[in-house]
Amino acid sequence: MKVFILFLIVFTVYSNSLSQEDTTKISVDTTTYRILKFDGSEFVGKIISRDPREILLQTKSLGLIYIPQHTIKEISAVRAEDFSPSGEFIGENLFSTRYFITTNGLPIKKGEHYVQWNLYGPDFQFGVAENFGVGIMTSWIGMPIIGTAKYSFNLRKKTHLAIGTLAGTGSWALPDWGLLLPYGALSVGDRKSNLTFSAGYGLIFSEAESQGRALTSIAGMTKIGKKLSLVFDSFILLAGKSVTTTRTDYIYNPVTMINEPTTITEVDKKPGIAILIPGIRLHIDDNRAFQFGFAGVYAEGEFLPLPLPMIQWYRRL
Repeated sequence: MKVFILFLIVFTVYSNSLSQEDTTKISVDTTTYRILKFDGSEFVGKIISRDPREILLQTKSLGLIYIPQHTIKEISAVRAEDFSPSGEFIGENLFSTRYFITTNGLPIKKGEHYVQWNLYGPDFQFGVAENFGVGIMTSWIGMPIIGTAKYSFNLRKKTHLAIGTLAGTGSWALPDWGLLLPYGALSVGDRKSNLTFSAGYGLIFSEAESQGRALTSIAGMTKIGKKLSLVFDSFILLAGKSVTTTRTDYIYNPVTMINEPTTITEVDKKPGIAILIPGIRLHIDDNRAFQFGFAGVYAEGEFLPLPLPMIQWYRRL
């Protein structure tokens, strides 16, 4: 009997240990992370362990590496769509809210600020609130000075709508001259790949007169690698209504040898003009990018390439 009771106790203890072993699950973090260091370098992989001093990261290309905590600027989880079909991490970029000369519906995030250096002058952009950004652009001589504002709405996961405006002045050189351009932009995609349709109405005015034209744009970009994107931009000034005027002038008639009144008809044509800009963008790191492209003008059935390239530098502020 004592043997039976002892056997029963041992069996019970053993069964409980098996039950605990079966129901206990070890939590393993399978998330892939992107670690950005203060020097601009980045690493992508799975975190094996971490403590207040360092992180042990399993990367695809470098294997296991230790990263000191004090050198880390940011740690963020990455998604499957952040990788190319070949498995290369391509991620997104701060400067993807801009093309060459137009913007898109994607929002500049709060706290994200950058400058776009052009051959003709700087363009500063500031993310002052969630989905809302303001900016200022000018030339190297401070004429004109144009302020910008844009607010973005997230319609769907990869569909954004933005409304904005540009307002400017001729500043010190042409203080009586002004510009106003309200617009809307609809973008499909994300910061890695997107296509944008935008439209607005540009008004130029002064004390003497004012005139305006409707304009539109089709632009897009796609990131084809970790460091390279293809970019296309356009600026299309729609044809305006022709204005016909008549006036009477005195023109010399050699037959009668006198100045005779003559009706002169003048037609002021406002043809459509399209500026097309294909190019590439080199993502140097999270803080810098370089963009290069060539522009061409299409007007009245003819295409004329512009002799100067479009060269731009982006820098995070």
